[in-house]
Amino acid sequence: MSTHAAARVAAPTRREQILREAARLFAERGFHGVGVDEIGAAVGISGPGLYRHFPGKDAMLAELLVGISERLLDGGRLRVSEDAERGGGSPEALLDALIEGHIDFALDDRPLITLHDRELDRLRDTDRKRVRQLQRQYVEVWVGVVRALYPALPEDEARVTVHAVFGLLNSTPHLARPEARPGREATAALLHRLARGAFAAAVDGPARSGANPA
Repeated sequence: MSTHAAARVAAPTRREQILREAARLFAERGFHGVGVDEIGAAVGISGPGLYRHFPGKDAMLAELLVGISERLLDGGRLRVSEDAERGGGSPEALLDALIEGHIDFALDDRPLITLHDRELDRLRDTDRKRVRQLQRQYVEVWVGVVRALYPALPEDEARVTVHAVFGLLNSTPHLARPEARPGREATAALLHRLARGAFAAAVDGPARSGANPA
């Protein structure tokens, strides 16, 4: 594929541009603090022109929050599936892959974390229930991998630990200003070490963990 063809494939669609700008504005100023005209201006179209893509702000919010929940679940399942196709390698490597995938989300989609924390209750019941269902399924993907690495860790404790690690990784909107924190690579590496440390702390040493000491 030529460079120009690859660029065309990679270019975001107008719908994706609208969602990205809507997420940014909603996160900065709140759902009710942003008008359709402002979202349109951010992508270079009139406010009414947005209605060719979305029936309104509520639909944008729903697609953002349901969409990211679907993407996280699909990504987690894909990593597990790829590991199985390779013959079921090291559970430790698979957990690392899950952590890396979630860190990419936490660093690159921080407005969506803010939206989830602040605006989830604005969704219709059906959309909110869908988000919760997807999130529960995503947690269970992690629980299965964690217990494969630490088989002596009770399932309920593994689930609590997964939620705690999500809270740690999803703290990125509250990090210091970009100029006051490490670069992206260093931040990702630090978050990874913290996540692995949390899982290690959930077990009472090698005897309970079932994993070999480093």
